[in-house]
Amino acid sequence: MNPTSTKPAPGGHIHASAPARPGVPQATTAPNRKVNTVLAAWVCIVLGSGIILTSGASPFALTVAAPLAIAGVVLLFVGLGMAVEENVDPDKVAAWEPEAGKMPDAGRVMYRVDTTLEDPVRTSILCGRCGRLDWVKGPKPKSHTCSECDTLLWESEEE
Repeated sequence: MNPTSTKPAPGGHIHASAPARPGVPQATTAPNRKVNTVLAAWVCIVLGSGIILTSGASPFALTVAAPLAIAGVVLLFVGLGMAVEENVDPDKVAAWEPEAGKMPDAGRVMYRVDTTLEDPVRTSILCGRCGRLDWVKGPKPKSHTCSECDTLLWESEEE
């Protein structure tokens, strides 16, 4: 019986494949098509131009190298035009929080503001004086006072 099969063996036991060995990279399920395409394009360009430059002006070398180099340029444009493949877990992104902690005093109260770009839009505000992390729904507010130490972090004047 195939060791990777999930069908029961004659004795009623299910055999599974051996566990992955530590330190040995496993095959990924998500291919990096953009990176692979760009690398293949550069290989075609280098091989094609290398053949052209080292062959003299041989007609056979030109008939092989010119299409190879041109295909490399086309592949390069196609590869650079591909969308970036991201395997990001939306739950992890939504659960992200900046590191809380005090910030050094720089002559005035320091603070840090982080706003998410995707829905739900939330803004985190870190007070550098006490290290308190406050969350606000929506984008950065016009002004903010720390909820723990009552320090005014900023106040924007409307024009």
